[in-house]
Amino acid sequence: MINGNDVLFLLLGAVMILAMHAGFAFLELGTVRVKNQVNALGKIMTDFSISAIAYFFVGYWLAYGVTFFDTASVLTADKGYALVKFFFLLTFAAAIPAIISGGIAERAKFRPQSIATFFLVALVYPFFEGISWNSNYGIQDWLKNTFGASFHDFAGSVVVHAVGGWIALVAVMLLGARHGRYSKDGRIAAHPPSSIPFLALGSWILIVGWFGFNVMSAQRLDAISGLVAINSLMAMVGGTLAANFAGKNDPGFMHNGPLAGLVAICAGSDIVHPLGALAIGAIAGGMFVYLFTFTQNRLKIDDVLGVWPLHGVCGAWGGIAAGIFGVQALGGLGGVSIYSQIIGTLLGISIAVIGGLVVYGILKFTLGLRLTQEEEYYGADLTIHKVSSTFDRETF
Repeated sequence: MINGNDVLFLLLGAVMILAMHAGFAFLELGTVRVKNQVNALGKIMTDFSISAIAYFFVGYWLAYGVTFFDTASVLTADKGYALVKFFFLLTFAAAIPAIISGGIAERAKFRPQSIATFFLVALVYPFFEGISWNSNYGIQDWLKNTFGASFHDFAGSVVVHAVGGWIALVAVMLLGARHGRYSKDGRIAAHPPSSIPFLALGSWILIVGWFGFNVMSAQRLDAISGLVAINSLMAMVGGTLAANFAGKNDPGFMHNGPLAGLVAICAGSDIVHPLGALAIGAIAGGMFVYLFTFTQNRLKIDDVLGVWPLHGVCGAWGGIAAGIFGVQALGGLGGVSIYSQIIGTLLGISIAVIGGLVVYGILKFTLGLRLTQEEEYYGADLTIHKVSSTFDRETF
């Protein structure tokens, strides 16, 4: 029986995750150059609004077979729990373009990205969401019958983060590097963060909101588990310390390390032991530092915020780690299969890559994805929004 407490519980979770989008915005704002700060803020706000429309009219129906084309008297059944559940899951869906935004920063056109947001949230993301969280198309049943357990992703390591991160990688590759980032003689031009305080603020907002992301994924008050909260905390701590050590006190790595740990723990936060969560987070933090450096300097992939290693790889690690540390032999609650976790993770990555190629590939060859070299030189703020984040003089 659903009561008002359940509605309030889920609503608080939705609001906490909604606040995380401010974290996405300030993390990007602090990382990009000053001439692109207004654009960073504008993309997150616009993409969330487009995501709400796409998910309300198409995505939520595709994932769960639920629409809202009923009278208000019908919609308010069970105190409107179904409506609040939509709001809660929308905040997850809207994280997809927020993740992508950080990878394609400083050179992407505004309108094509807005169009991409609509189709990704309406079609690509909910397709895998429905498979994982609503057992669509019988894949979860097949995994359970074959390997003894279905694919387990409690709060979205794979469903949200890996999917978003791998779509972002496709977008970054199709977009190309920022002009001047890599020279023909092999030199790499550094673009240091414009504001470490804003970057840190974004990280902290995301960290706090993440406890709504994970704990409230129970979706009912009677299903809440303190284990999820403590596991989230331990993974965050592990990610922070590992990234700080591996990154040699670099503030960018220091403030992204906790996010790497939190990304990785989402999937198994309800079943692993706190010590397992600490290990999962620490591995993710170290992995992020290594892969960020490797992709930027060796592969010369200009992923501005490192969203592929942070969300794509750490998210995939989280999906697989749930099948390792979730077993009873390592102190977990059991009920998972490493084979199901690997298959489910690879399926999510495959859908993300194929969906990203289709959406961004069509946009690249029709509207184009990136600003001109001159527009990029002057910055997305002046080019797209006709205003800068700072002014040379005060207006009297």
